[in-house]
Amino acid sequence: MENRVYLYGLVVSNPTPCDDYYGSDYCNMDISVQRLSGIVDTIPLTIHHSLIERNKIKLGNNLAVIGEFRSYNKIENNRSRLMLTMFVHEVTDDIDVTNPNIIELSGYICKMPVYRTTPFNREIADLLIACNRSGNKSDYLPAIAWGRNARFAKNLTVGEQIHISGRIQSREYQKRLEDGSVQTRTAYEISINQIDCENANSQIGETNFILNNL
Repeated sequence: MENRVYLYGLVVSNPTPCDDYYGSDYCNMDISVQRLSGIVDTIPLTIHHSLIERNKIKLGNNLAVIGEFRSYNKIENNRSRLMLTMFVHEVTDDIDVTNPNIIELSGYICKMPVYRTTPFNREIADLLIACNRSGNKSDYLPAIAWGRNARFAKNLTVGEQIHISGRIQSREYQKRLEDGSVQTRTAYEISINQIDCENANSQIGETNFILNNL
């Protein structure tokens, strides 16, 4: 298990050619995936145009995909912004539609966890996980743990290897810009259901990505 995502949901945007990291052979599109609670997560996909054509994917289709959760840097207003997307490897019919949003990955803690409690005394820990992939590249993925998982995660240190499973979730937030205006943005993160760790032999330096700039 390195980085594996399974999604099943509704295509809610038309494919648009990528103009950045992946190039024009790939397209961006959004898929909405409903939780058991009824909340809908809208998740960005990056998919090769040949998969779109071969599977006749269009707005309003139900779609099942397998791939990876990836990150890349995008320069906006002379600042680096961490972008998150599900990179699609395969369109499939062989997926459990009763559990339509699954991510499983192994990675390394690359920033000290931030532990806190809500006004209703819910325990939360924010993590940033580095996950290696081919081409000598790494993806930096924000994750959030709750309750018992948060208490476990708060004691993790930079460089420890962890194994997690959960789902990808989206949430909107308000970002105040330098000119004083407020912009609504969407953040994406892994909501952790299970977490295990093992000591890592090599340490990973802390990343300077700032999550509230996403």
